[in-house]
Amino acid sequence: MSKVVLITGASSGIGMETAIELCDKGFVVYGAARRVERMKSLSDKGIHVLPLDVTDEVSMKQCVDSIVQTEGKIDILINNAGYGSYGAVEDVPLSEARRQLDVNLFGLARMVQLVLPSMRRQKSGCIVNISSMAGKVHTPFGAWYHATKFAVEGFSDALRLELEPFGIRVVIIEPGGINTDWGIIASDNLAKTSGAGVYGEDAMKMARVFHHAYSGKKYSDPSVVAHTICKAVTAHRPHTRYAVGFMAKPSIFFRKILSDRLLDRILRFYFMR
Repeated sequence: MSKVVLITGASSGIGMETAIELCDKGFVVYGAARRVERMKSLSDKGIHVLPLDVTDEVSMKQCVDSIVQTEGKIDILINNAGYGSYGAVEDVPLSEARRQLDVNLFGLARMVQLVLPSMRRQKSGCIVNISSMAGKVHTPFGAWYHATKFAVEGFSDALRLELEPFGIRVVIIEPGGINTDWGIIASDNLAKTSGAGVYGEDAMKMARVFHHAYSGKKYSDPSVVAHTICKAVTAHRPHTRYAVGFMAKPSIFFRKILSDRLLDRILRFYFMR
């Protein structure tokens, strides 16, 4: 019997590429996102498309319940929904900070809660949480985004210990620089939030670095992350975490060996030169 997969944030980028690859490998794939109209290419391939807002309890419960009622189970949950909103801590409204936490952490956590009863009944399952190298390495003006991803790392590690007795695996994916619209959106948000205030000079320097990097071709294609996710969910004993994509492994390695102040100087030079 084919395994049933639910992917959040499947309307673009990593989520969409992962849905396509898993479908090609014979999985029963459900792609879920707020922008259902952007997932026509998925439905054309035979991927089931569902509306999902990970900040809305009713939407999340309806999404999971409909899959369980149709398929009888959910074998794999890939928590991919998330976004990055940059700006100086002094400038970012707490309402925006809370929204980022709601999407990147609490929405992820609620999806986990909703799929666990089905996974526990069958005594198997796999939960894949998409973190980031930003869950290990900080950057200027990204305090709230990093807070969400550092939290996902700790949440996932604790979750792995809790679920091991039930045969449920937890995997963390830590993408590096990936060629999606994430960086353009983050750049625009940074310029809008902090570009004209007391942090304006440094904020605009970093916004330009982001925009240039994500407009070029040096970052990894989303399919690189999709390949890694497929490797993890098909492995008999997957790694607990996978760092993948442009500069993910080097960045995490240097974070381990460099002092805070030396790393701060390097980051300031790179992002605000």
